[in-house]
Amino acid sequence: MSSSTTPVEIIVLGAQGRMGRMVLAACAKILREKHPAPLSVIAALEAKGTPGVGQKLTVDGLELTLSDSLEAVAKPGSVIVDFTVPEASLIALEVAVRKGAAYVLCTTGFTAEQKSRVEEISRRIPMVWSPNMSVGVTVLTKVAETVARVLGEDFDVEIIEAHHNQKKDAPSGTALGFAESVAKGLETSLDKVAVYGRHGLTGARPKGEIGIHAVRGGDIAGDHTVLFAGDGERVELRHMAHDRRIFASGAIRAALFLKGKPPGLYTMTDVLGL
Repeated sequence: MSSSTTPVEIIVLGAQGRMGRMVLAACAKILREKHPAPLSVIAALEAKGTPGVGQKLTVDGLELTLSDSLEAVAKPGSVIVDFTVPEASLIALEVAVRKGAAYVLCTTGFTAEQKSRVEEISRRIPMVWSPNMSVGVTVLTKVAETVARVLGEDFDVEIIEAHHNQKKDAPSGTALGFAESVAKGLETSLDKVAVYGRHGLTGARPKGEIGIHAVRGGDIAGDHTVLFAGDGERVELRHMAHDRRIFASGAIRAALFLKGKPPGLYTMTDVLGL
């Protein structure tokens, strides 16, 4: 079998979690529908001590033995897909470096120090890292940058995101991604202009701020609005996620993109060729 037709070997972290199961389901769908399949799932992992480790895990007809050792299964050419938490991701990334595996990092909530470490690691392995794996969000992020550049500081920018009541980090990585794109379009640094929520006597809104606000409730999969408000008119860019499967599908698309790529930090913008 030539390298061009060799399936990408996928390893799914947090396999029993909501997103882990969706990634496995997305893989199962591809395996059913595409012949020859462009991927194979070689391992499903959970943390040591997690109930179910060592037992069979079946998702949409895809059956795997749940493992707790990434060290034992990762290998050169394999791609790790990770929707877990920052602490677990950093440990898994170190294993990926030792084993020469590629990485699709979908985790959010990293501190500035943790982000720096991820960037260091990306110089040693191929990695796709995006705050949101949705194709629609990726396209809209590019649009937001263009709109900000054209409208300039004559329009105030506010970003509002809404997620389910179990989301642990705020604001969302996607909202921050939109904010970074807007700041880029305005030729400024987000650190200088970001305002996270408002309370009390804040006074008149100064020019150039980028407001970022988080809403939490129910089972909202993910809503994001980028609002450009000017005198007499406003422009709204909005993305609504109806189903979390879009994030799993985007992650698999990213994993396939990494096949044969040299070490480096890629984003969903690269995956889509934007």
